[in-house]
Amino acid sequence: MKKIQLKRGKEDSLLRYHPWVFSGAIAPESLVDEPGDGEMVSVYTSNGQFVAKGHYQYGSIAVRVLTFDDEAIDVDFWKRRLQSAYSVRKSIGVIRREQGEDENTTFRLVHGEGDNLPGLIIDCYGKTAVMQAHSLGMHECRREIAQALHEVTNGEIENIYYKSDTTLPFKSDIEKDNGFIIGGSKDNITIENGLKFHVDWLRGQKTGFFIDQRENRSLLERYAKNRSVLNMFCYTGGFSVYAMRGGAEIVHSVDSSAKAIELTNRNIELNFPDDGRHTAFCDDAFKFMDKNDGRYDLVVLDPPAFAKHRGALRNALKGYIRLNVKGLECIKSGGILFTFSCSQVVSKDQFRQAVFTAAAQAKRKVRILHQLHQPADHPINIYHPEGEYLKGLVLYVE
Repeated sequence: MKKIQLKRGKEDSLLRYHPWVFSGAIAPESLVDEPGDGEMVSVYTSNGQFVAKGHYQYGSIAVRVLTFDDEAIDVDFWKRRLQSAYSVRKSIGVIRREQGEDENTTFRLVHGEGDNLPGLIIDCYGKTAVMQAHSLGMHECRREIAQALHEVTNGEIENIYYKSDTTLPFKSDIEKDNGFIIGGSKDNITIENGLKFHVDWLRGQKTGFFIDQRENRSLLERYAKNRSVLNMFCYTGGFSVYAMRGGAEIVHSVDSSAKAIELTNRNIELNFPDDGRHTAFCDDAFKFMDKNDGRYDLVVLDPPAFAKHRGALRNALKGYIRLNVKGLECIKSGGILFTFSCSQVVSKDQFRQAVFTAAAQAKRKVRILHQLHQPADHPINIYHPEGEYLKGLVLYVE
C-alpha cells in the first residue's frame, strides 16, 4: 500500500476526524510515485505519524478517508460499517415492515461520510438496494460491498442494483454500466409510510426516488386537508400523493419532463385510482406560475440543485429569489409555502435570506412555521458539516 505524506501542519483537520485530504495538503515529494485513481493509501504526517487510510483519487479531494485506525480494509471492514449503518436505521425506526399505513421499506442505508463510508450511497426500496459510487475507490470495491450488504441484512435485501454511470468521475477510464450485482427483480414498487411508489432505478435520477423528503412529505400531509395544492418540480409526485392522502381538495403537479409527469400519474393511480382531484401538467415552472397567480392554498417548491459548486452560488441565490417570488404570488392569503434547496453550497442562512428577499419583493407578510432538513437516515457526520445539504422552510403567507 502506497503512503501519502502531508505538508507540515496540514494534519490538523484529520486529527479532528474530517474525512477528506485535499491535494494541496500533500507533500509533492510523496507523489513522485503517485497512486492510481481509486487506490487504497495510508496517510502520514510530515514527521511520519500514521493518521488515516482511504481511497486516493485525482482532483481537489485527494483522499476520502475510510478509517483513522491502521486496520485492514477487507470484507470484515465492510461488514462492520454496513452493520453499524443498518443498526442505526433499525434503532431510529425508519425500517418498518409491518403492513399498514405506517409501513416503510424505503430508506437510505448508507449516506456517504455520514456513515463513515465516503463515496458510497445505498438506498433501499423494499427487497432491492440501489448502490451508487461517487469515487473510483468505492467502484472498485462494489462487489465486496454488495456481498457484505446481503449478509448483514440477513437476506432482507435480496437484490442489489449498481447504478454509478452518472456519479463516477467523468475522467475515469472504466466500465460504468449499470446492472444487478446480486439477484434481479422487476418489482419496482416500494412502500413509504404506507403509500406505494414506482421507482425507476434504471432511468430515474439519482437512485430513482428522493428519499430525503420522506418526513417533509408527511408534514405536508398534515396541512393538505381541504386545500388546493400546487406541487412544482414534482418528479415522481411524492408530495402530490401525500397531499391526496391528506385530504386536499385539488392537487396540481408540474414538471418540465414528460417522463416525470408520466411517473407522477402512475403513482397517483397506484394509490388513488380514478380520483379526479389530481391533474398533472408538463410545463415550464415559471410559465405555469405566471398563469396561476393567487390560485393555490399550498405551494411546494422543490427544485433541482441550483448550485453544484461554489462558482455558481451567486446565480443560484438569484434563482431562489426569483422562484420564491413567483411561488408567493401563486398563494392565496392564509396559504402555506413549502420551499427547499438541495444545493450543498447554499447555507441555511443564505437560503433563508433569499426567501426573505423574495417575500419582500412579493410584498407578502410571512411567518416561519417550520425549518426543515434532511431526515435521520441521511445523517451528518459531526466532523463533516459539508454533509448538511437539504434545507427548507414552511411559511404561512398573508
